[in-house]
Amino acid sequence: MSNGFYNVPIAVNEPVKEYALGSHERTELLAEYKKMYNTTIDVPMYIGNKQVFTNEKRNLSPPHEHAHIIGTANYGGEKEVNDAIDAAMSARKKWANMSWENRASIFLKAADLLAGPFRAKLNAATMLAQSKNVMQAEIDAACELIDFFRFNVQYMSQLYKEQPESGTGMWNRLEHRPLEGFVFALTPFNFTSICANLCAAPAMLGNVVIWKPAETQIYSAQVIIELFQAAGLPDGVINMVTVRGKEISKVIFENKDFAGLHFTGSTQVFRTLWKNIGNNIEKYKSYPRIVGETGGKDFILAHKSAVASEVATAISRGAFEYQGQKCSAASRAYIPSNIWKAVRAQIISDTKSFKMGTPEETSNFINAVISEKAFDSISSYIDYAKSSDDAKIIAGGNYDKSVGYFIEPTIIVTTNPKFKSMLEEVFGPVITIYVYDAEKWEETVDLVDKTSEYALTGAILSVDRYAIEYATKVLENAAGNFYINDKPTGAVVGQQPFGGARGSGTNDKAGSILNLLRWVSPRTIKETFVPAIEYKYPFLG
Repeated sequence: MSNGFYNVPIAVNEPVKEYALGSHERTELLAEYKKMYNTTIDVPMYIGNKQVFTNEKRNLSPPHEHAHIIGTANYGGEKEVNDAIDAAMSARKKWANMSWENRASIFLKAADLLAGPFRAKLNAATMLAQSKNVMQAEIDAACELIDFFRFNVQYMSQLYKEQPESGTGMWNRLEHRPLEGFVFALTPFNFTSICANLCAAPAMLGNVVIWKPAETQIYSAQVIIELFQAAGLPDGVINMVTVRGKEISKVIFENKDFAGLHFTGSTQVFRTLWKNIGNNIEKYKSYPRIVGETGGKDFILAHKSAVASEVATAISRGAFEYQGQKCSAASRAYIPSNIWKAVRAQIISDTKSFKMGTPEETSNFINAVISEKAFDSISSYIDYAKSSDDAKIIAGGNYDKSVGYFIEPTIIVTTNPKFKSMLEEVFGPVITIYVYDAEKWEETVDLVDKTSEYALTGAILSVDRYAIEYATKVLENAAGNFYINDKPTGAVVGQQPFGGARGSGTNDKAGSILNLLRWVSPRTIKETFVPAIEYKYPFLG
């Protein structure tokens, strides 16, 4: 029984460690990486209090060395999904009835465990299995996930404290119930923090979760489960299953207790899932919450007043960090003719200076793309540009998958603003640039707005404040996260809540209270202290 209103620890963003040569964190991380590299594991499914192993096992390998086996994953089918739903629903009542401060304590403990003893392990797993360099792993697997846990606890307490006014003779109250059923979390490969948060955010509010991680993220998903267990998360609250998409969808979306979808992935998959939910809508106890962050065709738009070196740096970092495998990565750029020569020289110089290889070698800025499927898709855009009359590759353009899935950071320049790679999401280290007449600012802003079906992130660079104001207004609906004089990546929990609209998702802003609102069902309670004893109103006299 709670006997107080509790103030949670004030959330602050986790400091990013530098991993400088000779530092303790660098030594610890590389030792953990080497240990994991030389060890094989067998990752089970986690259903209730059971670890489930099957006869269908799939190899897990680093993308930068795909012949090397670091483990296996156990794959199941409809039975395991049904078992997970049963386990979740069995755990639901007790978990939903747990006082919010005790749920909060579990995730605050998870944050501290990740900041300390789990930091090197989750970072190393992300480097090894998702081919992230040291810094990309640190800002994702460690810092952002710690921030999600701490800030979401703070937002949860704010949510519960928000109460309605009460008139004379009554007491109005508002409670935020977990959804009546289970939440399905379908997570991507590219951000370990997103994978954990898509499970943890609904769970924190008292929901139970079925979690299907991407096949290429199962290795670090295992460490996330270990973190949850170490923090004291009860069995059955988050159940991890590794099942083919078609099989899991058949079970999940036809179950009456399905209450919500928390998704990050491709736009096409999200639309398919939404249709599936709609086709089964009459089967559910309530209308499911559908929360999705999907694709992007994110832009950098420079004004004629922009500083060339700032534009070039925004391109080099925004397009090529983590091999462009960020839904927020810069994928199309619009550069005015008056600064193009200087921008061109720097971005070519930058890409030539990038070192590429394994994450274990910390001087490598570029690592491998996630899989052969991704490699083949990305390289097809490069080949298309090579064969096109209205495009030219000015940097990169080479690729090799003999050892790992390595693609050189590639810069395409086109004379066609509707060129294929200006329109479609590539999701790799490829950016396409359109050089426009420096005096046609307004026309180019309009072009940026109307070119893509997506609206996730975008950046404008300018010294002219009138130009900044104009673009900010015209591009109001072109990006859910809009950056002025910066790259379009690197959103921080609590500072730049993340999400996009149009074809990029439902814009429910992870990293803010807005996302948590989607995982509760409010109930208003009115208590009257002295009830009326007759029906007649004074106007009847």
